[in-house]
Amino acid sequence: MEQQQPYPQAGAGQGARVLVVDDDPTVAEVVSGYLDRAGYVVDRAGDGPDALARAAAHWPDLVVLDLMLPGMDGLEVCRRMRGQGPVPVIMLTARGDEDDRILGLEVGADDYVTKPFSPRELVLRVESVLRRTRPGPAQPQGTLRAAGLSVDRAARRATKNDAELALTIREFDLLAFLLRHPGRVFSREDLMREVWGWDFGDLSTVTVHVRRLRGKVEDDPARPQLIQTVWGVGYRFDATGTAAPGPAPAPAPAGEA
Repeated sequence: MEQQQPYPQAGAGQGARVLVVDDDPTVAEVVSGYLDRAGYVVDRAGDGPDALARAAAHWPDLVVLDLMLPGMDGLEVCRRMRGQGPVPVIMLTARGDEDDRILGLEVGADDYVTKPFSPRELVLRVESVLRRTRPGPAQPQGTLRAAGLSVDRAARRATKNDAELALTIREFDLLAFLLRHPGRVFSREDLMREVWGWDFGDLSTVTVHVRRLRGKVEDDPARPQLIQTVWGVGYRFDATGTAAPGPAPAPAPAGEA
């Protein structure tokens, strides 16, 4: 892990509480130091049960969670925390473990960072995720409606046919963005920039979130009619809910889904 990096601007955290869960005391200490310097209130836990206990005592605004914890792993910790209430999660994973990264996103992690990593980059990711949970006055508000879907951006509440959807932070942002631009095609790079606010990153993050979102808004996720794949280009939201013409869905090229 890189340690020779300048600190992010002090006070950026504005007192938000972050729970750092990692069984490596060196990693936990360095990450906590950077977050503290950036203005966050930091709690630390070395394993899953300790993390759940600390979260119950002081519910965090965000969790930085190591995937490979002893005993109860990060995936199970994430599931149990999400069962207690909504909380953003950034998963720490080993470099090259793509299956683990995708699985982390599948269980609801909002982002992941691979080890070894720059602590400064992690702090920036924390700021990015929290910024999405706390839209400022300049953020567009109001309710978007299309194809039986309703997205209340001010309340951050989404429904389908009046039934509330259990969306993660990124899934909500992705759905709201697509509803704002019906009929327009966006590449995965476009979505990463517009929804995640990143100019770089692993594009499989977008692919997994699209797949998860389809599972919640489509009548038949295997044959999506709302969030359609435009082969070789990206994705398009069809407010009419009409299946795109062409052959039956097949595995998408170049990591698309």
